[in-house]
Amino acid sequence: MKNSANNPMQPEQLAKAPRCHARTRAGMACQSPAVHGKRRCRMHGGTNPGAPTGNSHARKHGGYSGRTKAAARYLRELAKAIR
Repeated sequence: MKNSANNPMQPEQLAKAPRCHARTRAGMACQSPAVHGKRRCRMHGGTNPGAPTGNSHARKHGGYSGRTKAAARYLRELAKAIR
């Protein structure tokens, strides 16, 4: 037989767990227990670690940088002057 004292899914331990701070579509608070060390349950993003430090995934390709925009503006003005 399993040792029930070490089982984290025991009703009394589950009842003491902090609750998710998300709101449902009905505007009520979510009743699910929050993921350990987080404020949200697994359904509302508690397992998502978030963006990495430095967030290299958000780096732009440079197509809309100030330098590229200035070069495009210069070329448009040059083309307008040639016409």
